Amino acid sequence: MTGRAQHLRAWAELLRLPALFTVPGDALAGASAVGLRPGRGTFLAIGSSLCLYEAGMALNDWADRAEDAVDRPHRPLPSGRIRPAAALAAAGAFTAGGLALAHRAGRPATLLATALAGTVWAYDLGLKRTQAGPVAMAAARGLDVLLGAAATVPRRGQAFRKAGRVGTAPDAGGPEHGLGAALPTATTIAAHILAVTTVSRNETQGGNTAAPLAALAASLTLARWTGRTHELPAGRRVAAAPGLSGSITTALAAAYAGATARPYFHAALNPSPPLTQRAVGAGIRSLIPLQAALAARAGAPRTALITAALAPLAQRIAPKVSVT
Repeated sequence: MTGRAQHLRAWAELLRLPALFTVPGDALAGASAVGLRPGRGTFLAIGSSLCLYEAGMALNDWADRAEDAVDRPHRPLPSGRIRPAAALAAAGAFTAGGLALAHRAGRPATLLATALAGTVWAYDLGLKRTQAGPVAMAAARGLDVLLGAAATVPRRGQAFRKAGRVGTAPDAGGPEHGLGAALPTATTIAAHILAVTTVSRNETQGGNTAAPLAALAASLTLARWTGRTHELPAGRRVAAAPGLSGSITTALAAAYAGATARPYFHAALNPSPPLTQRAVGAGIRSLIPLQAALAARAGAPRTALITAALAPLAQRIAPKVSVT
């Protein structure tokens, strides 16, 4: 491997490239939750989310460089493959890029992206070492869903046809277009991340049985709730083909449960660092079928299938670059 290739691999490890595939589904699920097809604002939100996610990855390793020198000396910073100053500069650049993209999506998206960026920096620089750490990480992911919803909703006075409405709807700003419609989706994804982050607090030392057991119970509960059929608004029922949407929702919810159940159960039986790390990796990747199931549940089967297609891509890269 050439020096340039080794340098690129070091950055791929620092930025956890396979985990990037779990990010677009937040905005897509948020857009689906408010009954809209993905549009320009949605893709700006995805770009913003990707930048802020990578900012968090770079900042995480910069803040953990002393700890990683003991527990994970192979990581890019303690191994000397990337300078700490470069990682910190990358975190700042990614944050600026994320906020700039959100600004182009409108004021609500800018406010949510700013809150998300603040949460990411607060988590990496201190909160993750406290009991509030998992809650902060869960809040960040919930904000990411709301960012996608806010960026997709057309601003007052903007033509609906530019937003790509799934079905018929009231004027923008009506109840179906408020961020409140995206709160159940945001809360579901936040609950999943809360469980994964709680397990991850023991991935270098192991020894905790309660966390993976609680995560297993949480994932099965979320899968059952997500896969349960419910009544959609009239406009979305016409566009969504409820029989197809319901079948896709059930299949994706089952895929989510299947992706998490075995790794969490194994980590509970034997909470060693390797099995705990495997459970955390599975928890991160299983976010994709959960996001897809939530989109299908909201009456957007096409968006759900597009989101689900990201899973094999993440799985293909995962053996080469760790997501944790």
